[in-house]
Amino acid sequence: MTDGHRYTVDLIAGDGIGAEVVPAATRVVDALAQRHDFQVVWRERDWGSAYFFEHGRMMPVDGTEQLADADAILLGAVGHPDLPDHETLWGLLIPIRREFLQYVNLRPVRVLPGVVSPLREVSDLDIVVVRENVEGEYSAIGGRAYRGSAEEFAVQEAVFTRTGISRVARYAAQLAASRGGSLTSATKSNGIIHSMPFWDEVVSSVVAEFEGVRLRSVLIDALAAALVLRPADFDVIVASNLFGDVLSDLTAALAGSIGIAPSANINPPRDYPSMFEPIHGSAPDIAGKGIANPVGQLWSASLMLDHLSEGAAAADLMSAVEDVMAAGTRTADLGGSARTEEFTDAVLRSISTQS
Repeated sequence: MTDGHRYTVDLIAGDGIGAEVVPAATRVVDALAQRHDFQVVWRERDWGSAYFFEHGRMMPVDGTEQLADADAILLGAVGHPDLPDHETLWGLLIPIRREFLQYVNLRPVRVLPGVVSPLREVSDLDIVVVRENVEGEYSAIGGRAYRGSAEEFAVQEAVFTRTGISRVARYAAQLAASRGGSLTSATKSNGIIHSMPFWDEVVSSVVAEFEGVRLRSVLIDALAAALVLRPADFDVIVASNLFGDVLSDLTAALAGSIGIAPSANINPPRDYPSMFEPIHGSAPDIAGKGIANPVGQLWSASLMLDHLSEGAAAADLMSAVEDVMAAGTRTADLGGSARTEEFTDAVLRSISTQS
């Protein structure tokens, strides 16, 4: 945070519908900034697949250096049908996460007004997945050999460190302590013989420091089934990079739509900027049509404001989103007819009438 509640935020609209939902978020944040007496200086970065087609890379060589003095990063979407996903993700999103040690990927999930869960009689789902975000199964260690031959093989190494597990477990335990004390750890220690027993041991030792936090370790396959059968049994879930990625998409779907789910890539010590993004992807099939749902981006912006210590503005943003949805204004993916701009205008009107 800069002096006088003035924040510098880097904007990376990226690809597809990012160009539509990011401007919606900046309009809303600017309105809240005026209402709550702070200022946001936006620095737009034209990085993404269009940048790749011109320069052969997703962002400049010194891209992370350009971002390093920001207070936060607001990202729209990454992905293009003419580029492999590993090219787009490892060229932009993952380097930012790792360079800035954004080792917590926070993904809150709850059923918003007007959204119907595919599960019977579920209306009060409220889960937070805390995903380890910089190591685990998503390492760059490994390779392929004998390409194109019958002998071709691939080796992919997972990396689990005591430091990495401890810090994400501590974050999750602190969060669980603030929400009622229930913490579930995703594991597969019956089948993955080295890394998962290590994960279990370190998570257990860290959580033992938190009086009142109740830890249970659940095998990932059983956990996925239990989330569908008994979602109300869960509150905070801590998981490795791969397991957390899968579980957060599953819980978002249980809440009715993966298209409205937010995420925060957090560097808890605040040594580096944190990055906030919806998880819906670039949605090239609807890009440019003006019908994209901005809720995931708006919710991500709310997480950003909360991280910047503008908690009242963050709460007002989500209150306005929920009021608008409760009143029946929804985009086509949620059964409504509102366009992106119409939904955003309704949120702005709701903010203007808040006491």
